[in-house]
Amino acid sequence: MATAFEFIQGDITQVAADAIVNAANSRLEAGIGVCGAILRAGGASIFEECRKIGACPPGSAVATSGGTLPAKYVFHAVGPVYRGKEKDVEQLASCHLKCLDLALEKRCRSIAFPAISTGVYGYPVAEASVIAVGSVHGWLLKHPEGLDRVMFVLFDDEARRAYQAAHDLRERSKRA
Repeated sequence: MATAFEFIQGDITQVAADAIVNAANSRLEAGIGVCGAILRAGGASIFEECRKIGACPPGSAVATSGGTLPAKYVFHAVGPVYRGKEKDVEQLASCHLKCLDLALEKRCRSIAFPAISTGVYGYPVAEASVIAVGSVHGWLLKHPEGLDRVMFVLFDDEARRAYQAAHDLRERSKRA
């Protein structure tokens, strides 16, 4: 069975998925944007789990429970602060791959990603979408039964269109 992809404009804290991804900072503290929204909506237990973990380097991810969210887990992925370097690409791809590995480890069948690093970390949405979607497609080629559903839950329509376009381009290139 092929993995279903969805590109949604909406609030990731409301998504019913086995895991949602938090665009976290390396201190795993509540920030602004997606990070703050997820930690506030998930409740005190997520804050406490993050405090116990302590930190997470850029390009990686750690798992906590979903707290009071509809998701079973929150994967806190730390993307790069954009500087236009090759390392940015590597870290953005890596944090997506780490989340997918966590999903496999936790036996998740569905995962929802935000547009990691595109807010205050300044990654251009068009570039980030190609890296994120490409990383997920590549991982799924190696793990074809790994997930039933991958969602990208984006804050605005511009981001939703960019991520959808990156996916559509990959699909067309597979058929060519």
